Amino acid sequence: MLVNNGLIGLREGLEAALVVSILIAFLVRTERRDALRFVWIGVGIAVALSVAVGAIITYTAATLTFQQKEIFGGAMSIIAVVLVTGMIFWMRATARTIASDLRGQMSHALDLGPRAVIVLSFFAVGREGLETAVFFYSSVDSAGAGTVQPLIGFLAGLAIAVALAFLLYRGAIRFDLGKFFRWTGALLVFVAAGVLAYGLHDLQEAALLPGLNTLAFDLSDAVPEDSWYGTLLKGIFNYSQRTTVLQAVAWLAYVAVVLPLFLIRPRTRAASK
Repeated sequence: MLVNNGLIGLREGLEAALVVSILIAFLVRTERRDALRFVWIGVGIAVALSVAVGAIITYTAATLTFQQKEIFGGAMSIIAVVLVTGMIFWMRATARTIASDLRGQMSHALDLGPRAVIVLSFFAVGREGLETAVFFYSSVDSAGAGTVQPLIGFLAGLAIAVALAFLLYRGAIRFDLGKFFRWTGALLVFVAAGVLAYGLHDLQEAALLPGLNTLAFDLSDAVPEDSWYGTLLKGIFNYSQRTTVLQAVAWLAYVAVVLPLFLIRPRTRAASK
């Protein structure tokens, strides 16, 4: 689970860190350093809210019966997939204009006052934080109790994201962010497909969906989950050695539909004559 949680932390962390660096750079260049503290207040509130949401989700799951927990876990997994799918398409659509959009919004917020700057900073970072809280819970739930690998992977990815954003802000490194988000988005499609399959399995165990014992394959002997290669597959693709037909169909359908839609560049409208 190190790999996929590291990817989540890297992707979401870099998005949030880049947003903050854009806002800070704008204030520095326009000599409005007095507003920096309001940016950090908004960011701090967003981070605190994300942590609180994660804690509430975890506490809620711990107080449920087995069936209720399976229903809750399945629902959270599906919500996480919806959020991540929307996120990767949103970033693809706005990657080229996000900097100019944020600068324009900050300029307007400065005219309105400190509260507007706090609100802008909160919403600019809060969306990624809430997505991360839900998706991280789903990933931890699929890993099972008694392992800290998801947390280690997530924190490592987050630390790398913050370091990269700082180096980009300082001009120490340069790389094509469009390609970075394109490739990490493609990898997240596979991660999300695994989370979707696991969520459906939870709902099957809760008897809300049929087919729990109708298996597409059973690779318990050939590719056990506790082997190094089974662990690798589970960490990247949320592999399950006993996969139901519903899980397999959902995984394949999600990847077959979402991945091409994400990789195919949308056609730009011809300029009006």
